[in-house]
Amino acid sequence: MLRACGLGDDDFRKPLVGVANTWIEIGPCNYHLRELAVHVKDGIRAAGGTPLEFNTVSISDGITMGTEGMRASLISREVITDSIELVTRGNLFDALIVLVGCDKTIPAGIMALARLNIPGLVLYGGSIAPGKFEGHAVTIQDVYEAIGSHSHGGMSDARFKALEDSACPGAGACGGQFTANTMALVSEFLGIAPMGLSSVPATDAGKAHAGHRAGELVMDLLRGDVTPSKIITKAAIENAIAGVAATGGSTNSVLHLLAIANEAHIPLTIDDFDGISRRVPIIADLKPGGRFVATDLYAAGGTALVAKRLLDAEFLRGDALTVTGRTLAEEAAAARETPRQEVVRKIDAPLKPTGGLVILKGNLAPEGSVIKVAGHDFQNFRGPARVFDNEEAAFAAVERNQIHSGDVVVIRYEGPKGGPGMREMLAVTAALVGRGLGDSVALLTDGRFSGATHGFMVGHVAPEAANGGPIAAIADGDTIVFDIASRKLDVELTDAEIEERLASWKPPAPRFSSGVMAKYALLVSSAAIGAITAVPASFLSPTRAQILASNPRHAQSGRTL
Repeated sequence: MLRACGLGDDDFRKPLVGVANTWIEIGPCNYHLRELAVHVKDGIRAAGGTPLEFNTVSISDGITMGTEGMRASLISREVITDSIELVTRGNLFDALIVLVGCDKTIPAGIMALARLNIPGLVLYGGSIAPGKFEGHAVTIQDVYEAIGSHSHGGMSDARFKALEDSACPGAGACGGQFTANTMALVSEFLGIAPMGLSSVPATDAGKAHAGHRAGELVMDLLRGDVTPSKIITKAAIENAIAGVAATGGSTNSVLHLLAIANEAHIPLTIDDFDGISRRVPIIADLKPGGRFVATDLYAAGGTALVAKRLLDAEFLRGDALTVTGRTLAEEAAAARETPRQEVVRKIDAPLKPTGGLVILKGNLAPEGSVIKVAGHDFQNFRGPARVFDNEEAAFAAVERNQIHSGDVVVIRYEGPKGGPGMREMLAVTAALVGRGLGDSVALLTDGRFSGATHGFMVGHVAPEAANGGPIAAIADGDTIVFDIASRKLDVELTDAEIEERLASWKPPAPRFSSGVMAKYALLVSSAAIGAITAVPASFLSPTRAQILASNPRHAQSGRTL
């Protein structure tokens, strides 16, 4: 069968290395990965292996945003992971390299490697270059925020189209420290992606060499029998969380790192993120809260420069192993800072003294919720609830100018199960910013946010409304209180009042009764443990059983990981 595909005796004498490609023609994030794979396979061959490329799916968050298609995004993370596992197990590959680009492909690739535990690494396709509009750099974030401005007459049709035409000039993932670039940094700080290779921008001339070198590195891992379990450790995950906190990264990193930890059989809770973020300062001035994009970070010294700053201040474990064969400290020591760069601050002059992620709990979110505080200084918010049972209804209210300063927009039944798929709310949050309400309106949802979202926006509220969480009990006019310093999220109702309302609550009918959406809704867990799909408890290993037991709510309910 393989002879018929062009392989010969020399190929069969060598290790078979799977090249999992998330290439897709739909969207810039992964559009160039077919070309990058050529260089990766050349590197594998040069190092003595036989590469076998295969494809999986990818969903573009930027394209599906604000539509029914966005429900597919988070679900695709599980499908990508499963499909990589199936092809790898089915073909008995000796090693594996995963080429990733858009948001969900990155955690999915890491999850697959952790699950399979054969020598391997991920290689990120790199960031898109910023667009140019009216003399300044722009990203997809600017387009979504312009929607709100355009809808109430603040931007003409012609200017809006010119911005849209300019924002995405070529291949590569969305340019700010949005979810893709956040998770790319995560992969390097975890050690499962080669630092300095993954962060080469998509259209940079050096990306071909990065691909070739990654192909060589996967063969080094195979010869040394270095498996993901030797790299993805608790210390490595804590390093990754610190990297996210220091760069004002996406709230989606919470979901994805919890899921990666589960695949690696490493105990991790949502509270771990808050503990690390409390002590790590924000030192990277990156969009959406800051001024610069990922290509600027690369030019300034790259992710290695961020790691060096954090290591010098003892915020990271430098002895953590990486796929290059060197420790994180050794990788960071090679950082070359560009003179007079302004992207990465020194530790003693941070943008903010604490990190960008905050976990809030309270009578509205007993299991937790997530807010990103990079880019704003809000500490408290209090206002009346404006309740919507789906994203479209909330967006329509913004468009009709029915949301006012001081309101708390509540969007529910958009969680992992209720969505299903936990849609991102960039269309709503960007429209609020575009209408000038970004600093005067809060938003609360059991759904997710794009990495491009900024402002007083709290997501991942758990338990979600579809599971009878307290967010299902909120009514229009209820007073919602956010207290960042105390890490509290509450509705001004007594426990008895919430219980009384929930006693008459009935779960909504599932949006899907068949297909992948229905399967996902049936199996998915709380956002507080990563929105992972569940496995029957009888199949859990002792380590996974310990993780399960560490979450009292799920231990009591019998829910599985």
